[in-house]
Amino acid sequence: MSVASHIAELKRKHENLSTAVEVAQRSPGTSDLDIAEMKKQKLKIKEEITRLSQ
Repeated sequence: MSVASHIAELKRKHENLSTAVEVAQRSPGTSDLDIAEMKKQKLKIKEEITRLSQ
């Protein structure tokens, strides 16, 4: 897998997590812990994208 395709895949995952966080925040049944975990995953992916882009 090339770096560019890996970055594209990470961006797709980041976008999917963003959507999932938005949905979870609107859903009263979702725990704050689950939302926090998704946000941590988003941050890790964002950091990886930044690292690979340099």
